[in-house]
Amino acid sequence: MIKIYKYGEVSNSEIFARDNIASGVEEAVSDIIANVRKNGDKALYEYAEKFDKVSLSSLEVSAAEIDEAFESVDPSFIEIVKEAKENITAFHKNQVREGFQIKEENGVITGQKITPIEKVGLYVPGGTAAYPSTVLMDSIPAKIAGCSEIVMVTPPSKDGKVNPAILAAAKIAGVDRIFKVGGAGAIAALAYGTESIPEVDKIVGPGNAYVAEAKKQVFGKVSIDMIAGPSEILVVADKTANPVYVAADLLSQAEHDKMASAVLVTDSYDLAKEVSQELEKQIPLLPREEIARASIDNNGKIIVAENNLMLAIDIANEIAPEHLELAVDNPFDYLDKVKHAGSIFMGKYCPEALGDYFAGPNHTLPTSGSARFSSPLSVDDFVKKSQFTYYTKEALGQVADKVAAFAEKEGLHAHAKSATIRFEK
Repeated sequence: MIKIYKYGEVSNSEIFARDNIASGVEEAVSDIIANVRKNGDKALYEYAEKFDKVSLSSLEVSAAEIDEAFESVDPSFIEIVKEAKENITAFHKNQVREGFQIKEENGVITGQKITPIEKVGLYVPGGTAAYPSTVLMDSIPAKIAGCSEIVMVTPPSKDGKVNPAILAAAKIAGVDRIFKVGGAGAIAALAYGTESIPEVDKIVGPGNAYVAEAKKQVFGKVSIDMIAGPSEILVVADKTANPVYVAADLLSQAEHDKMASAVLVTDSYDLAKEVSQELEKQIPLLPREEIARASIDNNGKIIVAENNLMLAIDIANEIAPEHLELAVDNPFDYLDKVKHAGSIFMGKYCPEALGDYFAGPNHTLPTSGSARFSSPLSVDDFVKKSQFTYYTKEALGQVADKVAAFAEKEGLHAHAKSATIRFEK
């Protein structure tokens, strides 16, 4: 049963306190990366047999396999995916930024140019699970940014195929190449390249502890989006919230995995008790009952800030959750008070699942309190910025002595000379 605390009985640092990397993962991942770097495709085939229990004849998904998968998916689901793509595209198009130039009267020009990252790798969890939503969320911003090649990796099922819904989403989103590899080996292949898989410039997408650790270890060779931990939801609910809805929303994240965290912060002890009771009714009805039960019992919490909704918002800010629901009347009155959250869901008819699949904002989000300093995946993640400077001879002449003086102050005489030598007789 979920634990109920009155504010002050538990420190906020305990709420999401966990080690996202299990014991032994770091060394195991390091060995996998080294093996893939040395043996390329051969290592990947061996890992497919070891971890995915499948003997592959090819790593790359063929065009025929993609077409076959697309035809096998329910047409009504295809239409839903296409509509979700439109919503995601419309949202992310607003994130596109332009470069700029500052031109001064003396001929000096400074500015910034925006350039798409050329090659991007998408990691999509697979095997027994299917996350076509991740395909859309990670590839559409990259397409909008103008990335020239999008390479997707995802683990195969035991029959050697990729889940048809994933392939259908990839076709709709415009992914360029798809490979049947998963885990830390897939991350290593994207970072360093193999005979079949091209090396990329950036890797994005969620995964298990091994994938997260692999992304951490290859960072620097390539860029990554973030180190994602277990999923989190925090619901701020006022005393008029429906406990049935609140319980359902908490379980929407609890069913992800046993390490997921579901937290309710409310101004009403009565609502806290009602939600606790409702959780006990709903958990046994879930197909993933065992996972949800472990998540709620081990990581779930209800915190009561009695008759103080603003205190509830303050608690949410200190926790900085991945998903934040404001299940309150007049939610826009509180939006400006929210400082730290990955994605915010406003009102009593806006479940977090809307953000996972359909509404448009991205669902690849900062976890484990990192919303204090990082942001959801966006078009910005798929571009890089270069700055430029232009001076005429006359403009340089006006400031060469100042540049030299600054350089001399730092003891860098060659710096100083490079500015003044152009004006020596």
